[in-house]
Amino acid sequence: MPHIRRLPDTLVNRIAAGEVVERPSSALKELVENAIDAGAGRIAVQLVDGGLTALEVTDDGCGMAPEEMALALERHATSKLPNEAIEQVTTLGFRGEALPSIASVARFTLESRPQGAAEGWKRVVDHGTMIAEGPAALPPGTRVRVENLFGKIPARRKFLRTPRSEYAACKDVVQRLAMARPDIAFTLDHGDRRIIALQAGDAAHDRVAQIVARELKDNGVLIDMERGAMRLTGVAGLPTYNRGIADHQYLFVNGRPVKDRLLTGAVRGAYADMLARDRHAVLALFLEIPAEDVDVNVHPAKTEVRFRDAQGVRGFIVSGLRQALATGDKRSAQTPDAGAMARWQSEPMQEEASPALRSIFSGRDWNEPSRRVAEPNTPWHGADAGVMAAPRGRAEEAIPISAADHDFPLGIARGQVANTYIVAEASDGLVLVDQHAAHERLVLERLRAAGAEDAVKREQALLIPEVVELEETACDRLEEAAPKLAELGLGIERFGPSAMLVRAMPHAIARTDPEKLLRDIDDDLALNGDPLLLGEKLDLVLATMACHGSVRAGRTLRVDEMNALLREMERTPRSGQCNHGRPTWVKLSMEDVEKLFGRH
Repeated sequence: MPHIRRLPDTLVNRIAAGEVVERPSSALKELVENAIDAGAGRIAVQLVDGGLTALEVTDDGCGMAPEEMALALERHATSKLPNEAIEQVTTLGFRGEALPSIASVARFTLESRPQGAAEGWKRVVDHGTMIAEGPAALPPGTRVRVENLFGKIPARRKFLRTPRSEYAACKDVVQRLAMARPDIAFTLDHGDRRIIALQAGDAAHDRVAQIVARELKDNGVLIDMERGAMRLTGVAGLPTYNRGIADHQYLFVNGRPVKDRLLTGAVRGAYADMLARDRHAVLALFLEIPAEDVDVNVHPAKTEVRFRDAQGVRGFIVSGLRQALATGDKRSAQTPDAGAMARWQSEPMQEEASPALRSIFSGRDWNEPSRRVAEPNTPWHGADAGVMAAPRGRAEEAIPISAADHDFPLGIARGQVANTYIVAEASDGLVLVDQHAAHERLVLERLRAAGAEDAVKREQALLIPEVVELEETACDRLEEAAPKLAELGLGIERFGPSAMLVRAMPHAIARTDPEKLLRDIDDDLALNGDPLLLGEKLDLVLATMACHGSVRAGRTLRVDEMNALLREMERTPRSGQCNHGRPTWVKLSMEDVEKLFGRH
């Protein structure tokens, strides 16, 4: 039999590094978190070749004495746990693994000078071996440099990606941590280029807008809600301001950036009936919760968390997001499409006159005075199809409008274009409304107010209950979610170790295959921790009903009908977007209109 032996410390550190340090961005995350925990007011990050050649983090924090530096490079040595109450941890780093793990797989230079000390100290470790130490000249704080990551471990080095990919991952790490701490100044340099420069003292929503997108400030709503000991703050983008992938969703728990399925599922649930399934919201959410109610020690990288009351947290986020969006639900993403604006402003000029124009001016001696204004019985040449297209808009004389009516947010209807778009004049600009998309949202909200949502979810008992065989773990998930599914009209119960019995289906989707439905719901539970799929299916039924019952594009509306639609939009929740997440109206400010004609 092989003998059991104790592994050498260098190998133990390399094994630990496999969990903590996967790529340059992993090492960078640990170093920046240490700088934040050290009380830094300014953190500077420098990358060479995306961190593959070198990365450096400099801060102005509390610093370390020489003896503390030696201890910091030992495994599970940390200043962040004054006692053994690991469930009360409030710092970003706390496991005491990061520095020795990084030093075991790279050339690691640690320089530090405590506040008030006359000089600093330096220690250099090359892949686990101490090679130099001595005095160092640096201002108070700490500077850490990591070079040649996995240089002596080719089996790990070959799995690293290109410098461009590693740089993108490092930049994402800095952005997330900078978002969490607007009170700290951050800089990021890649080679000779300054990528990020953020000043300390920014408001949280301003810091988020600087990092995510400038437009988020104008196309988002602020969130600040409390429930018991929990608090939710941040910025949520309007449903019409969305992306094709979910890489612009930033989630934080007690200031710690996380990628948690429960929180991601909560965001998706909050936007469920306002976004198409292939679109994703843009937001940054900061959840503050008592330390004893969340476990941050789930994964060595500390990117996953576990909540004591998971459903309570999810419900708080969903209701908080929906309530916040309700304050901006009549708004729409107001940035006009740049391409459309460019085409509008740069109307091509014809180099050669059209045949109709040539027929007007041919043979004319411009020095000869005009003898008459028009020839009798000659049609106006401007109506020629080659000169002017047939009008597609229609305007009617509007009824007299009182001065108070000019305060309507969506303005007063002036006409209709292509029998599809309502043109309205507001006090601050020109409003275009997609009549079908707008009425679709109004009909959906009416259906909900009339109880149609409950009718769609009403359960329909099956004449013969159907047995669906699944894996035991899938049955466990479905059994746990059965009360929630029953609220949506799906009646199921456990039928042995690896089978579920379907007794009732939601009335609106009664003809759906129960086996396929349960498998899809189980996949949804495994991915998001909540049966979002069934609710989305039922929302789709309501949305389809609303679509078929709404005003169609191409229908001619009277001016009073247009104004009635605008007034109802101003009273209806979430009227800024249709049931598929598209905007129902856009506004062109008077300043933009004047720019089109060169008045500004």
